[in-house]
Amino acid sequence: MKFSVSSSDLLKQLQIAGGVIASNPVLPILEDFLFSINNNVLTIAATDLETSITTEIEVMSDSDGTVAIPAKILLETLKALPQQPITFAINDENFSVEITSAYGKYRLAGENGEDYPRIPEPEEVDSISIQAPTLTQAITKTLFATSNDELRPAMTGVFFQINNDRLICVATDAHKLVKYSFFEVASSVEESFIVPKKALNLLKSALPAGDSVKLSFNKANAFFKFGNTNLVCRLVDARYPDYNAVIPVDNPNLLTVNRADLQSSLKRIAIYANKTTNQVILNINNTDLTISAQDLDFSNEASEQLACTYTGEESVTIGFNAKFLIEMLSVLESDEVKLELSTPTRAGILLPGDVVDGEEILMLVMPVMLSN
Repeated sequence: MKFSVSSSDLLKQLQIAGGVIASNPVLPILEDFLFSINNNVLTIAATDLETSITTEIEVMSDSDGTVAIPAKILLETLKALPQQPITFAINDENFSVEITSAYGKYRLAGENGEDYPRIPEPEEVDSISIQAPTLTQAITKTLFATSNDELRPAMTGVFFQINNDRLICVATDAHKLVKYSFFEVASSVEESFIVPKKALNLLKSALPAGDSVKLSFNKANAFFKFGNTNLVCRLVDARYPDYNAVIPVDNPNLLTVNRADLQSSLKRIAIYANKTTNQVILNINNTDLTISAQDLDFSNEASEQLACTYTGEESVTIGFNAKFLIEMLSVLESDEVKLELSTPTRAGILLPGDVVDGEEILMLVMPVMLSN
């Protein structure tokens, strides 16, 4: 089997698929790309058995066939070559691969493509259509709030809840929670599932700026198709916690403040906070917001005041993890943010100051108990 292709075009497709390859795979062949040629179309596949990516590129080929090619050495070779046509010649008996460029020849050992694990196909699936920028927004705004705790697998992914024309994405690690909803989804189904973090990170980097994404799903897998690329991931097999039950509904105290000013102040004050708790204290009254922190172990302390708008029955003093607040504020895009509060022991609700048509976002952050 022999085929020719542009080195830069091939590298671009390999970089999309290559993100899925694990550094220490359970099977040696998973260190490879699977190349399959059919009618002058090269399909490139990579998998770690949990997540798989396939992508296509047109080539000039003398025959159809498959071969598994080691990913690391192939990627390094293409990165070191300037753009030019290159030719692959595969020995059909021992699967050795010879690459020819304008500079010379490079030979590496391939493997039998028939030994490569099968990539799941969409069978008995429901499907919805989402605009790529909208899906990118949903991933960006939720992924940071997922948990790394393998003992609670449900929280290590993002919860997708499809409700006819609405898609709700939720992420939480029990300390913070993000609920992002958008409307006008082309769907007639009601379903929910948990997509793992790794798959969403890969998806976010591969999604195009425009175009739409076809999301198909069954009980075991989710399938994301856009352009000539497909991403398949095994869903997290766990029950997602009832996130609505932890969102407080009666919050009589409302703080409105400039988002960038609040974020900058928190970054400065957090330098002086205890490094274990990252606790900052928000003291809110009718005229201003005072942000303070102290680390008694090192006699460090700092405080700043910000102008704000506040409506509430009385002033509030509440502690939060500065790291969590800074992360949340970096994801929000509005000029002003609103912080809804009830008591120092109940979660605060962070909302954007401006409403965007077709989407809603709500962030919850648990308080850090005030230290004496």
